[in-house]
Amino acid sequence: MNSWDNWVEQTLHKLERLQLLRSLRPIYLRNEPQKPTTTVEGDDLQVFHQMQLWDRSSVEVHIPESTFQKWLSDIPSSGDEEDTRKFRKLLLFSGNDYLGLSSHPTIGNAAAKAAQEHGMGPRGSALICGYTDYHRRLESSLADLKKKEDCLLCPTGFAANMALMVVLGNVGSLLAAGKTPLTNEKIAIFSDELNHASIIDGIRLAERQKSVEIFIYRHCDMIHLKALLSSCTMQKKVVVTDSLFSMDGDFAPMIELVKLRKQHGFLLVIDDAHGTFVCGKTGGGVAEEFHCERDVDICVGTLSKAAGCHGGFIACSKRWKQLIQSRGRSFIFSTTTPLPIAAAAHERKHGVEGQFGVGCKIFVLSLEFP
Repeated sequence: MNSWDNWVEQTLHKLERLQLLRSLRPIYLRNEPQKPTTTVEGDDLQVFHQMQLWDRSSVEVHIPESTFQKWLSDIPSSGDEEDTRKFRKLLLFSGNDYLGLSSHPTIGNAAAKAAQEHGMGPRGSALICGYTDYHRRLESSLADLKKKEDCLLCPTGFAANMALMVVLGNVGSLLAAGKTPLTNEKIAIFSDELNHASIIDGIRLAERQKSVEIFIYRHCDMIHLKALLSSCTMQKKVVVTDSLFSMDGDFAPMIELVKLRKQHGFLLVIDDAHGTFVCGKTGGGVAEEFHCERDVDICVGTLSKAAGCHGGFIACSKRWKQLIQSRGRSFIFSTTTPLPIAAAAHERKHGVEGQFGVGCKIFVLSLEFP
């Protein structure tokens, strides 16, 4: 064993003692033919009228018995399986496919049609050759959904937050008079203590540019945030928060945030990953739910949860889009979303807009399995 193998082994032992080892546990999806009980006609997604067989396939999975036993015993696994002859059937309630649309035939048909006609699409970054009319149409529809001037697609929601946070740091460094920004030239970023890891990693990376100062406020504590804002002398202020916190299940205090924004003039950024397509009358998200869409400056979202697809986006003004696509490294140096995924996401957004006010509630309440 060479030195690095030894160091890695020691690190793994330390993680195991701390109970921080992560596991990969392969699941097997149902592959029985699905015959819908009603017909899906045209471009509309008939999702919420009644339960369909494809709804079950979105949550019913199989895992090898050996994997199941390792899971119960909390034995770390890297995904390797010893025996795949015996399987156990499980119902999956830990996924992000909130509306069960990842298995809906309209979504699959849209992706299949685009793949048959164009394959995966041009493989390259969006700035070189990966950006197509499919991507543009999806961006436009997401901008409309979020009541924003424009939208920028990103490979993932994580990449979207990373790109935006780094760009915020760039504003400070590019506008500084000297090589290193003075304190009053830096960007003050105020972040909720329970924000998503992508926001945390993004502001840490921005901090490395020495052009931002980070202020962490207690979870949803507007008194603490107000005190931090009032004592901060920097002119360029940003408040960033998850809109709906997935681990605690609570909303950011949007009304209070809007009031503070009017008082202190900060840029309000929300990560609406868990609210998009679920909250609000048309699925516009948490800001629509609280009637403050115009007061949110930038909205980051994802297509990998309620949309049942993959990818991230930043809904913003045209100025911000131009800046992010010019300086957001996780966007610039990533291959763009495969064309069939963009086509499926657009079909999903186009087909069910306006049904979300009661759609999610009906879906959840009607989950019945024999």
